[in-house]
Amino acid sequence: MSTHESSVSRAIKQANVERKGALIGYLPVGFPDLGTSVEAAIALAQNGADVIELGVPYSDPVMDGAVIQEATKTALADGFKLTHVFEAVRRVREAVDVPVLIMTYWNPVMQYGVERFARDLAAAGGAGLITPDITPDSAAQWIAVSEQFGLDRVFLAAPSSTDARLRLVSEATTGFVYTVSTMGITGERAELDKAARTLTARLREAGAPLACVGIGISTPEQVSAALDYADGAIVGTAFVRALRDGGVPALAEVVRHIASGTQGAPTDPAVSAR
Repeated sequence: MSTHESSVSRAIKQANVERKGALIGYLPVGFPDLGTSVEAAIALAQNGADVIELGVPYSDPVMDGAVIQEATKTALADGFKLTHVFEAVRRVREAVDVPVLIMTYWNPVMQYGVERFARDLAAAGGAGLITPDITPDSAAQWIAVSEQFGLDRVFLAAPSSTDARLRLVSEATTGFVYTVSTMGITGERAELDKAARTLTARLREAGAPLACVGIGISTPEQVSAALDYADGAIVGTAFVRALRDGGVPALAEVVRHIASGTQGAPTDPAVSAR
């Protein structure tokens, strides 16, 4: 469906050829302040993240766990503006050659203007959007605009999704399908849900380009376990906590530690062929 070669899918495929799979790291823009959030995102890339996910602070973050909610509240209180997203992306991309996706609820994009948002994101060097609260069947405008500007659109799949819904998500997604490992909000889980493995297998059958597992991954062991069946592992809470508690140096150390879970040979020979 998409006419552009995605920098995100390229980075994930390359990680699957060179190592066990990709690490995708999430941080909110503007936490603890704009400058530090840019430094932190650069540290993600320099210490083992293959793709960066920058979150847009939002007043009603229904999907986020306590640590991320607290960070986004801090960013909003510090005077976060949507234009800071494009500034952050531009500054990160000037420093590192790692794709940067924006994770955002749909309301801020609508308020800003869908086409204007896409244009400004593309101009800043951004790779696309992860949109947790819109589904492909309600995203006709975004699908058209993302094609126009060559941006990835990452939709979410959950264990509760029907086969028909998974096919729809797989067809409409570019980059990767964001595979929600457990029902509920983001945060750390003692064990990764078996549902993630089952859901990833169902997405493969539905024709998903690439599947990356998020929600609940916070250790190298959990990254490694996720990469036994998925193309990438998404980590957020553990990185936000490290930044909150110890600043950029502590974050860099935690990223290196968690990224060690991507080491090792590809487990699925089919992965490198996709």
